[in-house]
Amino acid sequence: MPALTPVQRQVLRALVDTAVPALEAEDDPHGFWATPGSAVGADEALAQYLDTLPEADQTGVAQLLDGLAMLGFQHQGRATREGMLATAMALAPEALVAISTLRAGACMLAHSVTDESGRNPFWAQYGYPGPQITPPQAEPYITPHVPADGEVLEADVVVVGSGAGGGTIAGVLATRGRRVVVLEAGGATSERDYRQLEIEGRQMMYRGGLSVSADGNIGLLAGHTLGGGTTVNWHNCVRPSDAVRREWAREHGLEGLDTEEFDRHLEAVLTRMGANDRCSDFNGPHQRMAEGAKALGWSMHTAVRNVDEAAYDPVAAGYTQFGDPSGSKRGTLNTYLRDAFDHGAKILVHTRADRVLTEGGRAVGVEAVHTDPGSGETRRVTVRAADVVVACGALETPALLLRSGIGGPAVGHNLYLHPSAGIFGVYPEDQQAWWGPPQAGIVDEYRDLGDGYGLLIEGSQYYTGVFAFQLARRDGREAKEAMSKLGRMADFLFVLREHAGGQVTIDADGEAVHTYALTDERDVAAYRRGLRALAELHLAAGAEELWFGATPPVFRRGDDFEAWMACLDSIHIGAGGLFMGSAHQMGTARMGTDPQTSVAKPTGELHDVAGVWIGDTSAFPTPSGANPMLTCMALAHRTAEHITAA
Repeated sequence: MPALTPVQRQVLRALVDTAVPALEAEDDPHGFWATPGSAVGADEALAQYLDTLPEADQTGVAQLLDGLAMLGFQHQGRATREGMLATAMALAPEALVAISTLRAGACMLAHSVTDESGRNPFWAQYGYPGPQITPPQAEPYITPHVPADGEVLEADVVVVGSGAGGGTIAGVLATRGRRVVVLEAGGATSERDYRQLEIEGRQMMYRGGLSVSADGNIGLLAGHTLGGGTTVNWHNCVRPSDAVRREWAREHGLEGLDTEEFDRHLEAVLTRMGANDRCSDFNGPHQRMAEGAKALGWSMHTAVRNVDEAAYDPVAAGYTQFGDPSGSKRGTLNTYLRDAFDHGAKILVHTRADRVLTEGGRAVGVEAVHTDPGSGETRRVTVRAADVVVACGALETPALLLRSGIGGPAVGHNLYLHPSAGIFGVYPEDQQAWWGPPQAGIVDEYRDLGDGYGLLIEGSQYYTGVFAFQLARRDGREAKEAMSKLGRMADFLFVLREHAGGQVTIDADGEAVHTYALTDERDVAAYRRGLRALAELHLAAGAEELWFGATPPVFRRGDDFEAWMACLDSIHIGAGGLFMGSAHQMGTARMGTDPQTSVAKPTGELHDVAGVWIGDTSAFPTPSGANPMLTCMALAHRTAEHITAA
């Protein structure tokens, strides 16, 4: 896309200042109300973000800006601009999604961009402390291998991906004497890189930053760094339920999943990670969650987390999604990948696998491209290996299989996302939410709604940008009001185990395309039950107000609760309606016994190509119904043993 024209930039700036307006207020000691989004650089940051969008999306945004310019949008007052945006959103679904995304993006960037000192002027209003820990300067434990152009590496096993699945398999196989090469598309980071800045962390360690499905229905958050999601997740080790284990064993042929045999794999990875419940301090939001659950008589327990007790720091824990500077997080970066490195594995970063190589119906290696992060120079790399583990995450694993022409007809189907939504409760006092782990407790009252499917209620990482994105209102004044109260807010969210999934395909360039809609009646009902549960939990804990999304009115204590819930129930779920987000992606190359409906055998090896193994959450036959890291690592441990026995 060509650079924005001066007029388009004027319109974009006016749009940003409509979403984050300058307002008069009698009491404004920090200048929060008087400062517009453009004054903190949100318009420039949004313009830079637009440059990263697919060409078709860029063209659509440019046309939208041109259309608003023709109407003189940039010359109008705030109230008129609000009305013009509302009219444009009503004209077409595409305009509704585009304007909603731009408005939310403006709010997100306005509250997360920082100056040279690493500060944002809006933070003082709601007490966000910003970075609190000076990262250590120690050299990284792992030194990645930098390939030469055209280099051919020889290995017994090449593992594509280094997260919960790939990292575990690499570590197990290397310690058992296999020559291992690991290919990671993201970069390598260590504690010295974790400056506790949201935008920096998102750009450095996430796939596409914060991306959205192609149909605009759901936000997708996935790790794109050495250690994958385990480097940036909220390290909550939730065991799969007995119902899920029985289903996978009896309906999908995963023998031993419902017996002590799988317990052995679970215990092995829990031990390697040092998982415990002794570093799960309750901050204000978790205290409110516990108080609400007790008042309602709901089941709640303290979370088990993969944390090194000796290094644990509750201050650092509040920034863990941007990387843990304390080094206490025991993801694959600090466990299994170190094991692999210590046993001679070559680990390549900034290296994207293009194609799995096969000959005569079995794997012989992988073709990949390494990109130098400084110069942008690319180098072709080939890894020759008899076994290939595909563990790129459920958003990218099917794309690699499709580019390679392997995996059978089920590749890319059954994309399960654990759709999630959160409600913010406003409490009388500051919640000190920036302190302590993101998820220290779990309400499991609704884990099984009758058929083994249901939802969990959990806490959240606290960050200013993503929360501003979620609280972006169609009225800029309301958006500012919401963020002014952020310090007194607690965010409770649910993750839903859904019955029906979406799909991953590839475009003409071989890039992954994701589509997902919540259409199964049972899933829609469960989503709406989740919203009610979150609201009930907040009110039982003493919340004065409830805020959710861009459209519904704010609930204030004393309002008609059933009328408010009826309003939520009247709004569709997905693009332009009620928000869905996903940090858990599963199922797009699932294991099973039928080659028509599954991609891999119950051992993890493809039905159609010997020596190619699925090593991540893509292998899940159905959604796990809980934070998938532990289940993924245990399955990966199991798959590694199948590889050694093959």
